[in-house]
Amino acid sequence: MKKITIDWEVYVLEKDIPKQTTMAKKKWTMPYVMCRTYSAWVFAGYLEGRKWKEVVLRNARRIWKREWAASLSQLSVDGPSKPNECMFPCEVDKVELMEAIEIIPITEKARLSIQAVPEWKK
Repeated sequence: MKKITIDWEVYVLEKDIPKQTTMAKKKWTMPYVMCRTYSAWVFAGYLEGRKWKEVVLRNARRIWKREWAASLSQLSVDGPSKPNECMFPCEVDKVELMEAIEIIPITEKARLSIQAVPEWKK
């Protein structure tokens, strides 16, 4: 079996059928990640796709003021240590980020902690 990606969708090519190629969509769960960009700062969300430096996140929150840890790496493992003092604005359905510098997987513990931070508004 061979996997291919077309417009952010993952397909599996089945070779069993002679002189035909069928594509069966394979369901993947999107990983929850932290994406640091060159100028838009940091977002946490579900990684829908990535092409070069362009990243698409779903259900994403900007990680603004962070009262949490020594680094983004620690935040991705432990979550914020002071969630009520963090400033994370509302979640957006989809964000397309250009100039991604790094993508860090987030643990389940950290995901729950980040998503539990109260929405910051002005």
